[in-house]
Amino acid sequence: MKDALLKDIQPEVRKFLGKYADLKSAHTKIMITTTSFNVENLEGSSSQAIINLKKINDIRFINKFQEAINEKLPLGGIYAGFVETQEQRRYRLLKKFVPGFAHLYFIFDFIFKRVFPKLPLLKKIYFFVTNGRNRVMSKAEALGRLASCGFKIVEVKAIGNYTYFIGKKERQPHFDLTPSYGPLFTMNRIGKEGKIIQVYKFRTMYPYAEYLQEYIYSQNKLAAGGKFADDFRITSWGKFMRRTWLDELPMLINIFKGDLKIVGVRPLSKHYYGLYTKELQEKRIYSKPGLLPPFYVDMPNTLDEIIESELKYLRAYEKKPFLTDIKYFFSICSNIVLRKARSN
Repeated sequence: MKDALLKDIQPEVRKFLGKYADLKSAHTKIMITTTSFNVENLEGSSSQAIINLKKINDIRFINKFQEAINEKLPLGGIYAGFVETQEQRRYRLLKKFVPGFAHLYFIFDFIFKRVFPKLPLLKKIYFFVTNGRNRVMSKAEALGRLASCGFKIVEVKAIGNYTYFIGKKERQPHFDLTPSYGPLFTMNRIGKEGKIIQVYKFRTMYPYAEYLQEYIYSQNKLAAGGKFADDFRITSWGKFMRRTWLDELPMLINIFKGDLKIVGVRPLSKHYYGLYTKELQEKRIYSKPGLLPPFYVDMPNTLDEIIESELKYLRAYEKKPFLTDIKYFFSICSNIVLRKARSN
């Protein structure tokens, strides 16, 4: 059975998979399935690698499926699969049909197979008609789901019109039972005294993109201003919202709740917080984070410059909290209005 499956795999795909798993080993399971039931009932010797030759666009309960694979693998075990990304799907459809009709078909396809599955009422219609098959999915969502299910992303490669991925089990899944797809969502951030707070924002990234911070950093490091370079997690409308700061309006909710203040260091994710020096980490948690950070006063470019900018603010804040925030508030407003300061 396995030999027959191997013969059907394209040589380039077989070579890619073979870098991380012994394809002929009894400890490597090769499947063509869309249900977690088949994963849970794998027979034979323990699995060191599981390869699924069915694209994840056709799996109805993707996270449950990948959680089942996680359960079957030891730490360090390999999971390989593939997805047709939203961009690859667009290319295929526009090439398949005549111009004009192709774009109309693509818009309908996107709305029905991308938008419908994300909305509570319309998703029932979508799943009734398709049973979850052939879903439109961005690269960021596909890899984000993989990371949320406990896998470290080892390698990603486009072959033909599909994107293949290799994941290595490094922990248990997050078991995110309430994933957010809507325009308003919350992010876990480190607040005063090191407590985790829920920060509100308008969505500028694809769903599950928040699980990819470590991967993006490992691939691209940081660009000028402390942002991640070549961040494919951000949507096209998200870039506009970030330039105009519309995405940060919901953070006013956090100010009313008392989690944030007007001026202060940015609330950071656990991963980004870990990039800072020990001194800055300790100083950061003595006060509430803020909506308007010292970034807009000093406009630093590198991580080291950002660290120095925040240390300067926090040292001044420790001595004169009220006066420091007043001074920084007017400096920030001046830079934003007159110098068009932006964080991108």
